[in-house]
Amino acid sequence: MLTTSELKSLSSDELFEYDERRRNWHANIGPLATPQMIEAHESLWEIVDSNRQSAGHPRGAVAIDAYPGLGKTTIADSFGFEFHRILKRRHGPRTDAGHDRIPVCCIGLTSNTTMRQLNVKLCRFYGHPGKTGSAYAFADQALDCILSCDTRLVIVDDVHFLNMRNKDGLAIVNHFKSLANEFPVTFLFVGVDLRGRGLMTEGLSAAGTSRAQTARHWTRIPVLPFEISSQVGRKNWHRLLLGIEKNIVLSNSHPGMIADELSNYLFARSTGHIGSLMTLITRGCYRAMQSGEEKLTADLMDHVKNDEASEQARLQLQSSFDLGFLTTNPVQRGRTHRPRRGQRGNAA
Repeated sequence: MLTTSELKSLSSDELFEYDERRRNWHANIGPLATPQMIEAHESLWEIVDSNRQSAGHPRGAVAIDAYPGLGKTTIADSFGFEFHRILKRRHGPRTDAGHDRIPVCCIGLTSNTTMRQLNVKLCRFYGHPGKTGSAYAFADQALDCILSCDTRLVIVDDVHFLNMRNKDGLAIVNHFKSLANEFPVTFLFVGVDLRGRGLMTEGLSAAGTSRAQTARHWTRIPVLPFEISSQVGRKNWHRLLLGIEKNIVLSNSHPGMIADELSNYLFARSTGHIGSLMTLITRGCYRAMQSGEEKLTADLMDHVKNDEASEQARLQLQSSFDLGFLTTNPVQRGRTHRPRRGQRGNAA
């Protein structure tokens, strides 16, 4: 952290290098240990560490299910990093057969993923040299990699792209089932509205949930946005902003710049979605550096664009804050709206 005078004393090349480092830093703040992440990680450890069934017995999978911007991918990735480090520290970097130990495999699906493409993605993660072959050939190679590298956790992101109403989507889900049953791996699926998209019911109607194996084998972990309707919720929001504030590298930043002065403003701009909040912070820091203001203020942030969903919900929330109906202050509640004289009787 350089002071304003130290910043001014830098040469143009030094300033460029310093600002480049700050841009990279602000764009990669975190992951922050939010209550949502802590709770999800506790459930993930409970499920993954207890999945010790022998081959042929059903092994439960996990699904982090949330709307966009709530940090579900960050939660999954941070758990994967932690799981990877612990298992390598516990068992060493090499397997008994001398292969690289890779405890965690992570892939992402696309809107047109087929069985062959899925198995190719698995092979590519391990750096397998195979280039051509059938879906079954790549499946054998992928399974060999999983077993050879002693992989215990497979993270599958963007699983909501699977269409449970066509044969490719059903084939991939069935492939995951067979892998979970036959090999010592736990699958961690990450996606948007998995229940609504039919992933839990395998494309059956809601009445068919009890007949779907997925609904019995997948444990759904939802991720909720931050809320300020309760004392606990307001404290959690305040702690989040304090954590962000400690990571800001601006010459004119000061204690309370974010957690106190911008608390209501940032909630209105992000609607409690951590993805929207971090986008706003990153872009705000960039503008503060470019303008030379070197601090975050509401006036500066007003010129920063955010995602469309947040911008659409901003006006109503900001109005409620301005009128005192809402507050993010952890020691104060938003006042309840009271009807004007005569309004209650007219409504009756």
